[in-house]
Amino acid sequence: MPKATWNGAVLAESEDTIIVEGNHYFPRESINRAYFRESQYHTTCPWKGVASYYDIAVGGKTNTNAAWYYPRPSDAAAQIQDYVAFWKGVVVS
Repeated sequence: MPKATWNGAVLAESEDTIIVEGNHYFPRESINRAYFRESQYHTTCPWKGVASYYDIAVGGKTNTNAAWYYPRPSDAAAQIQDYVAFWKGVVVS
């Protein structure tokens, strides 16, 4: 089962991930909300739309903008609505 970890904590775990461009997108209900803080950072993907980010805080350390999601993805990326992906040292195994 795919699992996302950082700084010794399990951030998300699910058998229902969706892989897009090599990234595992985890269902929002599978993330451990205790570690996530809303970020004001946003980026735009030409085909998925505007991404919003979370900072991840574990054990007194913060990984800024280490998780992203598309609150209103384009029609081409509709399957990842309500899903979260990771980068910046978060290990998905």
